[in-house]
Amino acid sequence: MKQKMQVLGKAFACAFPFTVPILAGFLFLGMTYGVYMNALGFSFWYPMLMSVTIFAGSVEFVAANLLLGAFNPVQALALTVMINARHLFYGVSMLDKFRGTGLKKLYLIFGMCDETFSINCSAVIPDSVDRGWFMFFVTLLNHFYWFAGATLGGVFGSLISFSTEGLDFVMVAMFVVIFLNQWLNEKRHVSSLTGLAVSLVCLLVFGADDFIIPAMLGILLLLTALRAPLERGGRAQ
Repeated sequence: MKQKMQVLGKAFACAFPFTVPILAGFLFLGMTYGVYMNALGFSFWYPMLMSVTIFAGSVEFVAANLLLGAFNPVQALALTVMINARHLFYGVSMLDKFRGTGLKKLYLIFGMCDETFSINCSAVIPDSVDRGWFMFFVTLLNHFYWFAGATLGGVFGSLISFSTEGLDFVMVAMFVVIFLNQWLNEKRHVSSLTGLAVSLVCLLVFGADDFIIPAMLGILLLLTALRAPLERGGRAQ
């Protein structure tokens, strides 16, 4: 038992610093979501329960309006799949990393939001830290941050009156920091440059509202085609 606790403690201590930027972003956006739900007339336990069971920020904002409309499960399902289709690509890219994690894999799959995926995909985990527990704690901490923010926003929403315009830029800044961190950890920047180039082309072709899925599909196909030469280049170094 003592050894198990040491393994868990080491994994938690290693994971927490990676999630600090997420803490700042999720608390602000989570509270914004809670305030928004309160403004629509929902009690605090709506954002509290939805942040635990759905844990998909964009869908949770959309779900608030769906709850006010006519019951249409087919529309809700289609809208959810469309908004979160990028998670299909996240899941494929994490197959190797999730292998051997046991039952933790179930929660890792459920809690794999954009930010958690970015950390678990790019973090350099020390050999002395259990990889499965590291990813578990990253997922759990990020989930808790969003839950805490949404709940606080729901509770205090009726007492707070301020404009939340511009708060979503916190997440943009956070992703820039995560990208720069990955850039600095790479020996070669082929994958990062590929992602930037494909995203830019798809943005110009499909527009800001529809470029994400084509961009992710293009990145997946290109990196799959370049996987062998990239791996050979890495071994050569």
